[in-house]
Amino acid sequence: MPDHASSLAHHFDDLSQQKLASTLGMWFFLVTEIMFFGGLFTGYAVYRSTNGQAFASASGHLDIGLGAFNTAVLIASSLTMALAVHAAQMGKRNTIIVFLILTLILGGVFLGVKAVEYSHKYHEHLIPGPSFQSGGPAAEAGGAELFFSFYFAMTGMHALHMVVGFGLLIWMIILTLKGRFSASYYNPVENMGLYWHFVDIIWIFLFPLLYLLGRN
Repeated sequence: MPDHASSLAHHFDDLSQQKLASTLGMWFFLVTEIMFFGGLFTGYAVYRSTNGQAFASASGHLDIGLGAFNTAVLIASSLTMALAVHAAQMGKRNTIIVFLILTLILGGVFLGVKAVEYSHKYHEHLIPGPSFQSGGPAAEAGGAELFFSFYFAMTGMHALHMVVGFGLLIWMIILTLKGRFSASYYNPVENMGLYWHFVDIIWIFLFPLLYLLGRN
């Protein structure tokens, strides 16, 4: 059984107060992340409005099959993360570990597919820069390069957040193995769930904006 006294920080009166402060802190952090990604989404929307045809044409170079597969993978990872939180609430240590590992594996699959996509774009000369070649009309080349600048910036930042999530998941697994969580103390796992669901929701917006643009 975990030592609840050791789980309680000295500046809190009890675990309930600590949980409230921790959860509130996580929500404030997520709000800052929403503002960060909101800036990227706003920039994308502005430039898409002035380069609509070029953006739609450039979007056709993305593999919608891989994008849809990755969407399904992240939705499944949200399910396993939610099940891990539920197991933590029930105080089931082994079940927590199983679902955290499954979430980790699904996240790894997502990043592996994204690496394959990036590799394809490199070989197709679709990396913004001197060697960029969209293969479309010269009039749309600048807009296409701008689209891929947003594509790599937005998906790259999303992938970076997933890598951070990997570290947090491994940390949660280690703490679970040490018996730090129980039915009365599971807030770190719950906050990890909030972070992971946020990252998944960001992708739910990225997929249609980037992959389904101009497709019927």
